[in-house]
Amino acid sequence: MRSNKISFKQYIQYFKIAVTGKEQEFTSGSIRRAVFMLSVPMILEMLMESIFALVDIMFVSQVSVNAVATIGLTESVITLVYALAIGLSMAATAIVARRVGEKDLKGASHAAVQVIFLGVFVAALISIVGILYPKEILELMGGEPDLIAEGYGYTQVLLAGNVTIMLLFLINAIFRGAGDASVAMWALVLSNGLNIMLDPIFIFGLGPIPAYGVKGAAIATTIGRGTAVLFQLGILFFGFSKIKIAVKDLVLQIGVMLNLIKVSLGGIGQFLIGTSSWVFLMRIMSEFGSEVLAGYTIAIRVMMFTMMPAWGMSNAAATLVGQNLGAKKPERAEQSVWKTGKYAAIFMGVISIIYLVFAPQIIVLFNATPDVMKYGSLCLRIIAAGYIFYGYGMVVINAFNGAGDTKTPTYINFVCFWLLQLPFAYFMALTLDFGPVGVFWAITLAEVVIAIVAMVWFKKGRWKTVEV
Repeated sequence: MRSNKISFKQYIQYFKIAVTGKEQEFTSGSIRRAVFMLSVPMILEMLMESIFALVDIMFVSQVSVNAVATIGLTESVITLVYALAIGLSMAATAIVARRVGEKDLKGASHAAVQVIFLGVFVAALISIVGILYPKEILELMGGEPDLIAEGYGYTQVLLAGNVTIMLLFLINAIFRGAGDASVAMWALVLSNGLNIMLDPIFIFGLGPIPAYGVKGAAIATTIGRGTAVLFQLGILFFGFSKIKIAVKDLVLQIGVMLNLIKVSLGGIGQFLIGTSSWVFLMRIMSEFGSEVLAGYTIAIRVMMFTMMPAWGMSNAAATLVGQNLGAKKPERAEQSVWKTGKYAAIFMGVISIIYLVFAPQIIVLFNATPDVMKYGSLCLRIIAAGYIFYGYGMVVINAFNGAGDTKTPTYINFVCFWLLQLPFAYFMALTLDFGPVGVFWAITLAEVVIAIVAMVWFKKGRWKTVEV
């Protein structure tokens, strides 16, 4: 009798195929293999994205505690940019995946062009605000005067160059929807490699380049991301991907644009709700001083790094759902989600054990200040208590998005973040005087509830009937 088990040697072969992008058929054959082939490059892509954050923190923590806190405050605002980018990218992945599943590559290319147009327009508006009002933004977030004086340049550069963030997200979403996950991965490898090389040069100075301090981290990140965007555009225009764009395609198509906006509104609303709640949580945390804020910032950066593999798997689930619905195979789409969710939950369970045991040792790698270590470790341990739920929750929520049903996760996020997490965090941290611990427990509670509600709603199957 032939065994269904895959040998280690076969896994290595599959890994090579996955990172080179040679496998692009995901609507037939083994679901496990399809999940693996899409997840590997998407996991690596997400890890590359999160390394941006870790590298910046490692170098900037050598500058000052205020510099680390500046990154925390700025990132909580930049998450609003991420919300727009990710919301639009959900629509891009859903529509491109559906067209690819229908074998309509021309329609997928038309959608890609409109995605890029919309991203550039939105980013231009944000750049104007970032250039003119960086100090006011940090002040609004609760930054102290010395922090603002030292760190406003970081905020200004990062917001001014947000088009690199926007396009990197959106074009990679196009590649993922088409099943070209390896191309998206290599774009992040390029941008991340440049960021690692340029960070110490611009932060501490080298030769004719002065030491910009925390502002240098923003300069390095923007150059790295900008270079990767040029690489992505080269792939699209010179035809090295399933999605190809010609100069004659660069026209505004109102019908395609309106469909894109309609699908993306739910995704944008969904992430605006989620990320604005992080902004308010950061505002609550700022009440406890720069050292507590720095510990929280470091912990969140570390957590985001280890969440990325599960997020990569959730992106794989979204692509599989979109392509299989386009191919009229809804049951295969559903099976793909449950299998991917199980793998994500197993991974997150292992990570939670590591955090519970080694939290102080992890935080001290970034900063050894006693209060930074204390609250960073507490944050890691408390939030890790819900990690298994996060694994399932991320996959199922993104499966809705892959189907084009961006409204359901929006409703779930609204209830769990705004009506549950924020009031609970404020009440526990400030009213009952639990301090930062109250915020940490509020985060865990909300994420656990999101996962449970999403799984129950997903089983109802209404997402299978959504048209995009």
